[in-house]
Amino acid sequence: MCQITVATRVIRSLNILQINVPIRAFSRVRTTGIGARVALVAPSGPLHGSSDVDMALATVKSLGWEAEVAEHVLARYSYFAATDADRITDFNAALSDDSIDAIWCLRGGYGVMRILEHLDYDAMRKHPKPVMGYSDISALHAAVGRACEIVSYHSPNARTPLTPFARDSFERALLSGTDSCGTAPEARVIRRGKARGRLAGGNLSLISSLAGTPYLPDLDGAILVVEDTNEGLYRIDRMLTQLSLAGELSGLTGIAFGYCTQCDADESPGDTRMSRTLDDVLLEFANALGIPCIAGIPMGHVDDQWTIPLGAVATLDADSLTLTVEES
Repeated sequence: MCQITVATRVIRSLNILQINVPIRAFSRVRTTGIGARVALVAPSGPLHGSSDVDMALATVKSLGWEAEVAEHVLARYSYFAATDADRITDFNAALSDDSIDAIWCLRGGYGVMRILEHLDYDAMRKHPKPVMGYSDISALHAAVGRACEIVSYHSPNARTPLTPFARDSFERALLSGTDSCGTAPEARVIRRGKARGRLAGGNLSLISSLAGTPYLPDLDGAILVVEDTNEGLYRIDRMLTQLSLAGELSGLTGIAFGYCTQCDADESPGDTRMSRTLDDVLLEFANALGIPCIAGIPMGHVDDQWTIPLGAVATLDADSLTLTVEES
C-alpha cells in the first residue's frame, strides 16, 4: 500500500491541488524620514527594565526619529508588560494620535492576543501608520492586515540593537520603501519553482493559534513567511497540519520559512531526531500544495533578520533563493 501523507490527504479531500487566487496587495504606508514621531509600546511581555527603553530610545534617535514612550511600558503585571486595560490604552492612544507616524513594539513574549478585540481599528484606518515588531507581535500584524488591509512590518523589536544587516533592511523597508529582502544565501531549496504573492505570516505558533478567529491572516494568494523558536519538530508539523485541516493553506502560492531556533529539542517520546527533519516536514506540505518552498531566510529569533513588509507583494524564486519585494 502506498503511503499518503496527512498533508496530501487533507488537500486532496478539499480538492484544492490547483487553485488560482487573485493577488491583492495591502495599502503601504511609510514613516516620513527625519523627524518622524514613533510611539514605543509594550503590548506583550514585560521589559527587563528601563535599560530596554534606553536602548530603544537610542535606536530611534539614530534613525532621525523622535520617540514617544507609552505610559505603561514599565508597569509589569505578571507575565505581561502591564494589565490588559493599560496595554489597550497605550496602543489605542498611539493609534488615535495623529501626530504619531509609526508604532514600534518594544518586545514580544505573550499578551497581544488578549487585546486584539479591543483595539481601535477605525483609528488605524483613518490614519494608517506602520506597526513594527516580531514574535508575539505577529498577532498584531495579522489583525491589522485583516481589519485594515494595511502593510505592517515584521522587524526587530525596538529594544533589540540593530546589527548592520538588520539596520540596512529596516531602513530600506521603512524609510525608502525599497526591497528589504533579496537573496538568502544560507537558505535551502525545499521545492523548486517561482511564485508571486502577498506576504503573510510571522511567528508560526501565533499564526496557528489564530485559526478559527477573525484575526487569522488572509492566506489566499499569499507567500507564507514564518519562523519559530523553542518548538519541537512535531509541534511545527502539528501547527502546519492544523492550518491545513482548517483549509487555510489551500490558496498559498509559496512558502519561505525563516529560522527555527532550537526546534530540534523536545521531540515526541520514542522519536529520534535523525528520523525526520524540518526540511522533510516542509517538503511534505510544499509537494502536496504544488508550490515552491525555501527554508532558512533571515527571519526569526536571530540578530541578522530582514524587515518584511507583510501585506506587500513579492516574488519567491526558490531556485535562486530570493524573495523580492515589489516597491510601492
